[in-house]
Amino acid sequence: MSRVGGLCLSLLCLLLGSCGGDSPPSGGCDGSCVTGTSFLAVTDVENIIAAAALEADQRGVAATIAVSDRLGNVLAVYAMAGAVDSVTIASPYPVSGGLENISFIPASLAAISKAITGAYLSSEGNAFSSRTASQIVQEHFNPGERNQPGGPLFGVQFSQLSCSDLTVRRSAGQHGPKHAPLGLAADPGGFPLYRDGTVIGGIGVVVDDQYSFDANPADTDISLDEVVALAGGRGLLAPADRRAERITVDGKQLRYSDMSPSMVQSRAQPLPPFAALGGALLTVPGYFDAGVGIVSGQVFGQAVSGIRPDTENFFPGRDAFVLVDGANTPRFPPVAANDGVGALSQLEVTTLLDQALAVANRARAQIRRPLGSQARVTISVVDRNGVPLGLVRTRDAPVFGIDVSLQKARTAAFYSGSQAAAELQSLATADYLGPVLVAGVPTVERSIDIGDYVDALRAALDNPSALADGAVAFTDRAGGNMSRPYFPDGLRDAPPGPLSKPAGEWSPFSTGLQLDLVYNQLIGHVAFAAGLAAGDVSTGCSTISRVTPGGNADPLANGMQVFPGSVPVYRGSTLVGAIGVSGDGVDQDDMISFLAIHQAGELLGTINNAPVAMRADQLTPQGVRLRYVQCPQAPFLDSAVQTPCGGK
Repeated sequence: MSRVGGLCLSLLCLLLGSCGGDSPPSGGCDGSCVTGTSFLAVTDVENIIAAAALEADQRGVAATIAVSDRLGNVLAVYAMAGAVDSVTIASPYPVSGGLENISFIPASLAAISKAITGAYLSSEGNAFSSRTASQIVQEHFNPGERNQPGGPLFGVQFSQLSCSDLTVRRSAGQHGPKHAPLGLAADPGGFPLYRDGTVIGGIGVVVDDQYSFDANPADTDISLDEVVALAGGRGLLAPADRRAERITVDGKQLRYSDMSPSMVQSRAQPLPPFAALGGALLTVPGYFDAGVGIVSGQVFGQAVSGIRPDTENFFPGRDAFVLVDGANTPRFPPVAANDGVGALSQLEVTTLLDQALAVANRARAQIRRPLGSQARVTISVVDRNGVPLGLVRTRDAPVFGIDVSLQKARTAAFYSGSQAAAELQSLATADYLGPVLVAGVPTVERSIDIGDYVDALRAALDNPSALADGAVAFTDRAGGNMSRPYFPDGLRDAPPGPLSKPAGEWSPFSTGLQLDLVYNQLIGHVAFAAGLAAGDVSTGCSTISRVTPGGNADPLANGMQVFPGSVPVYRGSTLVGAIGVSGDGVDQDDMISFLAIHQAGELLGTINNAPVAMRADQLTPQGVRLRYVQCPQAPFLDSAVQTPCGGK
């Protein structure tokens, strides 16, 4: 990726809020702007591809272009004549292991992941791109700033996985959410698409053969992927007042694009007819059928999209939204657990979800405009075995949080239970593939013993029974502390956390246990989509098969998550489940999870947060105290309370 000048223009664009005049204001959208026209029609998709191809042609390059709707349905994948067939996963610095240096990834999969990333991370209150994703998943925030903690969404790239039991496969219909073939993308070139202030989809573009991330957001890149994608968004670009550069996290400005609409060379030229373009639609197994052709997207928030209002009134007065299947039947209504003595009741599950909604509706969002908007989140509750007991959303919550909220809840329940060590030790090795195909077949270069992470954790905690005695309540903030490449988080001279890869092996494509747990399934799906394997991987990301009263279950069936927003649920000192929240800020996610349990406990008198003595923040591995939750100060829109989680 070339680094060039242009910083002055970039700064001017940031100050003005937009360059090029193709990014209208949001029109005051606050989560309620979806109408019957809020979707991408076939003609829209054709125009998007034509505009992107025109720009690429003007610049003498060839592009692979993917378009998705807001739910992740792939509406088209198109390759210009001469476009690269594959990309190499690579960091800007030398790294060995994980997904690094694999060079047979189809460019179509990279483009799809970019498009879905733009759509999934965005809402009526924020427009985030795959460059934004790059900024918030690295070992420092901001990247390149030594001795700063990891990105606020560190690890989110390994969500929306193809093996997830929550995401909907294309064969099941056009209701969502769908999965992304490589997880969420950090490689620039993925943007959301908007109509009248609301997200209607995403575009992803691949021009060069590198699938990477921006390790230095302090400079300005010339990105052909980005400028071609911006060209494709002609008339559908994100509102200028919602783009990431108008949003700060921890006092730091987020990045949206190093290119601007004014840099699009073809912006004033008429679009060529789609039928006259010289490329072709690509069939991508599991995502798009060129024989069927371009399809239209779904209207977000209607039953056909898989997300609609809570018409069953599970949560009266909360403005709640639920997931439904193709028959418009709720997928995750509140139900009782079936995991043995002390199981959560349906009333307890309903109350936990309802109280989480209540807290969210009062909370001030971190990453949403206008300032003073309420937090928009997805909330999941699971039992001790990670079985979903209920899932609900607030209006206009970003789609990525659906899968992530369940990952978070499951991770907290898993680490806080007594079976994690034995199950991790029993897993097959993660078999890292070599960088290239040998005689057309991927070959194993190195195998990772998953049980080694258990040994490392036990050594760090100086506890030979850790993850086997159920004595510690782990949140995702605590588990995430131990999943960073530096422990304490961000300090460059510190050793790696016990669940992380060490320096020289760590990158956003090689994180440690989080990736290794799902590596074989992720690569197996890529092989299927690349035409190297006859069948797709099965559902169940960790491949753990836990025997439960309700039948065998994978307690981490959509993978694990390592950034904050989950808390285990207890009955006295006995673990009974967990809650996970994902949406408009990780401290808000922590607070909503923690206070939901507290308030549900006050209402019912039967469940509670973990006793203080059991919480992970009582542990000091390597002399460093773990964190349990971190709640924002003065977080409510209707109250001046400063420390809402204190003393609870």
